Amino acid sequence: MVTGASAGVGRAVAHAFARRGAHLGLIARGREGLEAAREECEALGGEALVLPADVADAAAVDAAATAIEARFGPLDVWVNDAMATVFASFLHTTAEEYRRATEVTYLGTVHGTMAALQRMVPRDRGTVVQVGSALAYRAIPLQSAYCGAKFAIRGMTDSVRTELLHHRSRVWITMVQLPAVNTPQFGWCRSRLPLHPQPVPPIFQPEVPAETIYQAAHRRRREVVCGGSALTAILGGIVAPGVADRYLARTGFDSQQVPDVPVAPDRPDNLFAPLPALAATHGIFDRRSHRRSLQAWATVHRRALAGAAAATVAAVTAVASRLG
Repeated sequence: MVTGASAGVGRAVAHAFARRGAHLGLIARGREGLEAAREECEALGGEALVLPADVADAAAVDAAATAIEARFGPLDVWVNDAMATVFASFLHTTAEEYRRATEVTYLGTVHGTMAALQRMVPRDRGTVVQVGSALAYRAIPLQSAYCGAKFAIRGMTDSVRTELLHHRSRVWITMVQLPAVNTPQFGWCRSRLPLHPQPVPPIFQPEVPAETIYQAAHRRRREVVCGGSALTAILGGIVAPGVADRYLARTGFDSQQVPDVPVAPDRPDNLFAPLPALAATHGIFDRRSHRRSLQAWATVHRRALAGAAAATVAAVTAVASRLG
C-alpha cells in the first residue's frame, strides 16, 4: 500500500514497486490522479487497485486496507507518504490550516501505521516505511506545521519500534529521511509567500527517494537518509543547532522562493480538496533536479560496499605479504 500515491514521491514509489511486478493499493483523495498512477503502474508490469481516501479519516484508511487484502491477499509493505503543507510564517497560519496539515501529514501516518500493524502483527511479518524528511531533524522557517508533523512522525515511529522489539515481533518499521524533491506540492500547496514556493536546493527527482524507499522496504534498516544534503542538514542540526538557527534565519526565507516569480495569494491549493489537474510525478523544477544521489546509493548498499572494501584490503594484504 502506498499513501499519497497520486503525485510526487508517492507516485514514484508506486512505479518503483510496479517495475518489480508488485500488487499495489494506491491511496489519495483524488481519483483522477490515482487512475493515472494505476495505468502507469500496470504499464510497468504491476497491478494496482485505486482506493480514494483521505488519510486524515482513520476509518477510510482502515477500509482501504481491508479492500486491498480482499483483492491481493495479506499486506507485505505499507508506505506512508501522504502529506500537506502551508508555506507561511507561523503568525500568518490559521489554526484551521495548522490542524489540517497536521491531520494529513502526521495523523495520516498514524492511521496508516495502525491499519498496517493491526494486520501485520498477528501474522508476525510485514514492513511499514515512513516517508520522512531532513525536516524531521532540522526545522526550517515558513513550514512550521509540516516540520512539526515530521518531527512527530519520527517520535511516534521510534516509540512503536520499541514496542515491536519488546514483543519480539518480526514486523519491521523504518523511516526514510528525504532531501528536497521536485514534486507538484510546490505548485498546489497553500502559500502566503509573495513568490512561488520551491524546495531548498539541491533538488532531486522523485525517482531518487522512491528507489531508496523501495530498498528500505526490503532491508531491515532502522532508518535511511537519502541524499547528501539531507545528511548534512541532519548532522548540522545535531552538532551546531544554534548556528543552523542563525543560518536559516538569514537564508531560509529566500531559499524557499523562486526569485522574480510572483504567485497569487488566492491561487487554488490542495489543503482541503484535491486539485486533479496538477497530479503528476514531477513538479516544475526538472531542469534543476538531480537524477542520482551517490550518497543514497551508497547508504542503501553499504554492506556490499563494506564487503568489497574488506575483500580489497585482504587482497592487497595478501599481495604485499607475498612480495615481502
